[in-house]
Amino acid sequence: MGLLRFAALGAAGYVGYRLWQNAHNDEHEGPAAFAAGHGVSGEDMSPVRDAGPDAMRDTPQHPWTMEDQQSDESFPASDPPGNY
Repeated sequence: MGLLRFAALGAAGYVGYRLWQNAHNDEHEGPAAFAAGHGVSGEDMSPVRDAGPDAMRDTPQHPWTMEDQQSDESFPASDPPGNY
């Protein structure tokens, strides 16, 4: 009987989580890293996001610095910015 209660509780938790997840969906279209209005469109099939916090889907967790901007502009290159 305990196993059935555990299974029912797990199923109820899963359904509740899915309902909560659907209610908190921000309805964002496109790739996860791109802000609304940015990203792959029509003829441009390049999946590289524009540099800067305005093109990001999520806002940065700290103030955006010049080093952050330079690092973001150098992506996807493997070399760091040249002005250390």
